[in-house]
Amino acid sequence: MRKLVTLASAVLAVALSVSSAVAAPAGKALIGVSKIVSHPALDAVEKGIQDELAAEKVNVQYDLQNANGDSNTAASIANKFKSEKVAVAVGIATPTAQALVNTLKTTPVIFSAVTDPVKAGLVRSLTKSPRYVTGVSDMTPVKQQIELLLKMKKVKRLGHIYTSSEENAVVLAGVVKQACKDLHIEYVETTVSKSSEVKEAVQAIIRRVDAIYISTDNTVVSALSAVTDVAMKNKVPVMSADPSSAEKFPVLAAWGFDYYKMGRVTGRMVAEILKGKRPDQMPTRFMTKASDVDLLINLDVAKKLGLSVPPNLVKTANKIVQNGKLVKK
Repeated sequence: MRKLVTLASAVLAVALSVSSAVAAPAGKALIGVSKIVSHPALDAVEKGIQDELAAEKVNVQYDLQNANGDSNTAASIANKFKSEKVAVAVGIATPTAQALVNTLKTTPVIFSAVTDPVKAGLVRSLTKSPRYVTGVSDMTPVKQQIELLLKMKKVKRLGHIYTSSEENAVVLAGVVKQACKDLHIEYVETTVSKSSEVKEAVQAIIRRVDAIYISTDNTVVSALSAVTDVAMKNKVPVMSADPSSAEKFPVLAAWGFDYYKMGRVTGRMVAEILKGKRPDQMPTRFMTKASDVDLLINLDVAKKLGLSVPPNLVKTANKIVQNGKLVKK
């Protein structure tokens, strides 16, 4: 009996975490947006989608959902969108995109902020999409990010924390490991399954590494404060692939995509579909413009860690943190 009560409670908890059904008024297309967790980068994607569709004057209604890092909740959201008969479903990050694709067989699904849509099983190739699926990839330049870190700090051992159950995080871990091999750096990894485990994971490796690299791992990024708290206490710099989240935490440097602009690209794809274009006519899109990328340098962190930032990096960065203030160029 106790097991049945526990199971029922778990099912109820998932059901309550998904908001009630949304119906679009006559003449409006219902757009379902499901993100795996709330943090600055994914929130920026969501905002970009809405702003782009508003700019294109597309008449839509939104059902905005947050899976709070839980795969069962992501599946419940997908089923909700199916029952609502959304015109287009958007999955922000790999787990929610996978849940939508697995559930919505005849509804257009747009993925966004997905590292490797092929390995995630969302598309067959980056140039050929299934009839109802396409989207935007955020494959990040890992090796170049680590090389940037090396310009500020000599690193013999690089620590990396990632989520073992998140497909994009596993893919990136392999890329980080290979980059370390190429750069003759010892790779030290530790894994988590949820954000509450991040602080303990960092503590487990912090005394064995010279720096920490954080990829676009949504679970870890959502607990970035735990990473930087441990790192700063041990005078270990953090290099991040997510400039949006790094604005509020003591990260030495962050180099990666402007996720708001990624949201605008995603919104443009939604608009194209609503205007009659088929997803299989739209290959996976990438952020390739120089203006799509942000570089943040935190001079306050560098000073506290006794590190010198080359003047050319400061000049190149479009976000600088100094004297407690964030300046955007």
